[in-house]
Amino acid sequence: MKRYIKLFLFLICLMPVAVWGHVGSSGVIVQKQAGKYQLLISVNPPDVVPGTAKVTVIVESGNVQSIMARPVYFWSGDEGAPSHDELTPVKGMPGRFEGVVWLMDSGSSSIQLELLGPDGKEMVVAPVVSMATAQRDMPAGTGVVLAILGVLLVILMVTIIGASSADSVIKPGVAAPARLGRKRLIGMGIGGLVLVLMLTGGRFWWNSWAANYQNHQLYKRTKIKTTVAVKEAQPVLTVQIDSSEFSKRGRRRMVSFILPDHGKLMHVFLVRTPGLDAFAHLHPDRRDTLNYESKLPNLPGGKYLVYADVVYRSGFAETMVDTVEVPSVKVSAAQAAARTQTDPDDSWLVTEPMGVKSNAIGKLHLDDDMVACGKPSASVKLDDGSTMFWNDKPGPVLEANQLYTLRFAVADEAGKPAKLEPYLGMQGHAAIVRSDGTVYIHLHPVGTYSMAAEETLLSRIADTTRSFKYPNAKQFRDSIDAYVAKVKTLPEAEKNKLLMSSMPAMNHTMKTNNMVEFPYAFPRAGHYRIWVQVKRNGKVLTGVFDTQVKETLM
Repeated sequence: MKRYIKLFLFLICLMPVAVWGHVGSSGVIVQKQAGKYQLLISVNPPDVVPGTAKVTVIVESGNVQSIMARPVYFWSGDEGAPSHDELTPVKGMPGRFEGVVWLMDSGSSSIQLELLGPDGKEMVVAPVVSMATAQRDMPAGTGVVLAILGVLLVILMVTIIGASSADSVIKPGVAAPARLGRKRLIGMGIGGLVLVLMLTGGRFWWNSWAANYQNHQLYKRTKIKTTVAVKEAQPVLTVQIDSSEFSKRGRRRMVSFILPDHGKLMHVFLVRTPGLDAFAHLHPDRRDTLNYESKLPNLPGGKYLVYADVVYRSGFAETMVDTVEVPSVKVSAAQAAARTQTDPDDSWLVTEPMGVKSNAIGKLHLDDDMVACGKPSASVKLDDGSTMFWNDKPGPVLEANQLYTLRFAVADEAGKPAKLEPYLGMQGHAAIVRSDGTVYIHLHPVGTYSMAAEETLLSRIADTTRSFKYPNAKQFRDSIDAYVAKVKTLPEAEKNKLLMSSMPAMNHTMKTNNMVEFPYAFPRAGHYRIWVQVKRNGKVLTGVFDTQVKETLM
């Protein structure tokens, strides 16, 4: 079945750029075990709403006879959802189903899939943000044709009005009076004036609708302002959500209703430019509704790209972006030792700039279990002396819009599989950034979506009410802050147990527990840096890999 994964080429290439939950990355990819079915799902949402989402499901294991799909919107829930449409099996490609689903409303939504077959009935939800992200220009040729037809229609209407006010009132066989011509002209003039007024009113209506689309329906990313100030010899990052355009755009940003994802309210990734040689994955504390703070680790000074991921109560996932200058702070050894972290799960790494040193296999001898993990194509030493390998990489240059399974394995100093521990409830995390910062994504083994968004939408589907009412903002915010504070203080085993219990059931057990994999399709050509984060012996380890991506040849 793995050969069919390669057939995602050109399906993903047709995906519009998704500008909400990530930056510059395409669509939604879901890799999930549902009962006896192992699934790889691609949802390509439209860039204008209403529009059609393209849905492709590849059944990697299990016997599926039919798949039904429908949209479920957060605001209307299961009770307000339309009926299912059946996905069509693709001839000559067993286990592959394709179809389209209409998305009629904007906002947080999902594609609900019902799988039927001898292996049972299962339901899977793929979180999707249904938002207009583009404005189409009418082709010049179409505009000319419509203008000609419009002029012709006006002439015909004026002629008909003139005839109806003059010629039509004369009885058959009666000679036309002399004043008939003037009466016809008066009728045509009045009719023409009425048509001009109607067209003017229509133009005002159209301009008003276009302005409403621009100001309210067309998605614009929430702005943030990030600053770094030195407090007690330690730089502190402040992320302030900009609310200045909330009322102006008529858009309610429910910043009081931000949900924890993997136990954290906000995931902030800092990447130093231009070399992408310094990286940090931070989890700021919320100071108030709009402000978040995080103590910075020992990062070198310079200009940093800022990517801040949040998930709202509706399941709407968003990445806010900015740049910030991190100052170079000279401190004594005692001051450096006294530095603290805002969150025990914060992690960072300083390494070579892109292009300075390519990843290469060292002289480490790998035992048989490591060899069974796959063919290593690149490697990097981790902080604890172990080695991370990028396994089964197709080649030194990858293709854009081709779905890959990015598979990584860790070996200890003796070349044996190094047992990995859950990091924030997952086998691993990854961040991918294009060299110019225009592409960013935060990946998990389950795909390119937020677990908190999936959990929210599943609970909304289970809710029998047709409408949703937000709770008291202060009470909700306080309860979430208390939960996040509790998670931060829990022992590692208890924390992971709590986080995994709050996530939808999933099964991503690897053949060996030293591996982690991520499904992803690079959206366009360029140079990319990949940070792979795993946990071993209670310490977060980060491996860095560079790769070049070229445009698809076919």
